[in-house]
Amino acid sequence: MFKDINTVSDLYQYLDNLFDQDVDSDTLFASGYLRGFISLSATKFGDEQQLIATPLIDVISNKLGQARTELSPQDNVIVQNFWLTLQQAMVT
Repeated sequence: MFKDINTVSDLYQYLDNLFDQDVDSDTLFASGYLRGFISLSATKFGDEQQLIATPLIDVISNKLGQARTELSPQDNVIVQNFWLTLQQAMVT
């Protein structure tokens, strides 16, 4: 599905490229929703060239958990599943 994602810049590039691919609306929704959380969290750790490390992933996961009531239960599952898939591609 995707190559290894090593930096925040790689992650942004992957998310941006989804809009040029033939992906379903759930994936586009989840990627857009997650990008905001990633951006907010990443600024606390460095710039876009920083390597993705476990502390950054943990912060994003925690913020997603805190915001789960913003989404319907169904949308929350979509976002969480997409986030888990992304984590598997990240080198930590």
